[in-house]
Amino acid sequence: MDDAQLMQLGMMVIGAICAAVLVALLIWPRLSGEKNIEKRIASATQNRKIRAAIINENEAQQSRRKEVSEKLKDLEERSKKVEKVTLRLRLMRAGLDITPNVFWMISSVAGLIIAVVVFFSFSGVHPIAAVLAGFAGVFGLPRLVLSKLINRRQKKFLADFANSIDVIVRGVKSGLPLTECLSIIAREAADPIGMEFRELVEQQRVGVPLSEAFERMIRRLPLPEVRFFAIVIGIQSQAGGNLSEALGNLSGVLRARKGMAAKVAALSSEAKASAAILASLPIVVMAMVYLSTPDYISLLWTTKMGQFLMVIGAVWMSLGILAMKKMINFKY
Repeated sequence: MDDAQLMQLGMMVIGAICAAVLVALLIWPRLSGEKNIEKRIASATQNRKIRAAIINENEAQQSRRKEVSEKLKDLEERSKKVEKVTLRLRLMRAGLDITPNVFWMISSVAGLIIAVVVFFSFSGVHPIAAVLAGFAGVFGLPRLVLSKLINRRQKKFLADFANSIDVIVRGVKSGLPLTECLSIIAREAADPIGMEFRELVEQQRVGVPLSEAFERMIRRLPLPEVRFFAIVIGIQSQAGGNLSEALGNLSGVLRARKGMAAKVAALSSEAKASAAILASLPIVVMAMVYLSTPDYISLLWTTKMGQFLMVIGAVWMSLGILAMKKMINFKY
């Protein structure tokens, strides 16, 4: 065997050895189980990280639930406390910038005018009837007007409240802080929303906490929608979370409640029209008879028996109107 053949044989042996080594390097981890060990170690490490992340997330959720439950419990305890509604608070709810003394002066003047009108308009009326009419004018009519003003202001507030919440949602999504969003509503929104949010912003500027400012707002506007808004802001400020998503859901709920109110009003419109016709029918008939034959119907207020029958009729009509009002006012 010459040198060339020996060299060729050596090269073949060296190539075989390299191939065997390469194959051993590729196959040995699988045969020895090292690959499986590495997989098990990686899997155990990954599972440990996943379990730690799940545990941390569960702890965070439990902590948040605890904070939310404590917040709701605190708000529920506060709502159970019966607050005395003073006349000053009622004037604030109506949006009237007057003092209780001015209100009592206006009520006294209204009662005096009503008593004088009743005394001089009906001949032969007893002075006690005029006094009772004046008493009703002092304590009844002004408070009725005040209640109407409060209801009208609250309805006007709720009409645009969902749009104001949408302004906050868009502002928070764009990166603005909550206080700046409240200031935008205070500057741009019409009254009574602008007035209430201006009061809220001014209280924050003088150092009043946001939760306390919202409590004062709830006192001025004792509405479930305003209470929901305060609860959402309070929970998100303490427990954290996506404020824009929570307020967006609240805006959707308020719009759904508004749609439900419109549907209830549409379904009950026929009953309200019937109640209005039945309530006004005696008065209309009385006026028509007076215009046609005044001597025939004047016996109702010129004789004692007629006056007695008018009082009885007024009482029964009032009871009927209250019953119809109770039947056509739906809770939703």
